[in-house]
Amino acid sequence: MKSILLIGLGRYGRHIAEHLCELGHQIMAVDMDEERVNKVLSFVTSAQIGNSTNRAFMESLGVSNYDVCISTIASDFQSSLETASLLKELGAKMVVARAARDVQEKFLLRNGADEVVYPEKQLAKWTAIRYSADHILDYIELDNEHAIFEIPVPEDWAGQTVGGTDIRKKYGINIMGIRKNGKLELTVSPDMVMGAEDTMMVLGRIQSIQKCFKI
Repeated sequence: MKSILLIGLGRYGRHIAEHLCELGHQIMAVDMDEERVNKVLSFVTSAQIGNSTNRAFMESLGVSNYDVCISTIASDFQSSLETASLLKELGAKMVVARAARDVQEKFLLRNGADEVVYPEKQLAKWTAIRYSADHILDYIELDNEHAIFEIPVPEDWAGQTVGGTDIRKKYGINIMGIRKNGKLELTVSPDMVMGAEDTMMVLGRIQSIQKCFKI
């Protein structure tokens, strides 16, 4: 369990609060809008109405005591930049800030942010990849070169064992899991038999996966 300071409670921030709550973390939520704060009260440990660019207010939160500080401010980049800088000045251990454009990411990283999330860009890429190929069920990018894909077991692989595909030797791809009847099996052994209705979680270089499965 981690203690998390969450700044900005628009739709994106509210979704983060809900998921952090499901994961069992302690959350301090902050926003200038009282209505937004009230909407997340059932998901967070505590909440405050205040301006994240106000030094006195931020000092009162004890920023350095949190494991992670997340700023989801997107509509006002000046406030986002000031918030990230102030968090770091006040001793934040980890500052995660939201960017809406590439240039914002660069400025945030130079002015206090340790990590930058770019939800619109990341979701756009996921959507393009997920829905431009009929046999991609899910996609998680790890970096510019590596990713995890969930794809159906190829027809000619049905009935074969994981080891029999020799996929790691041929393509440098690892089969991380097999989903059978909706249940994901993460303990994959070389003698596990793959069925025609199964799907696979494969990890490797994006180009290798595209070549192997003709994506």
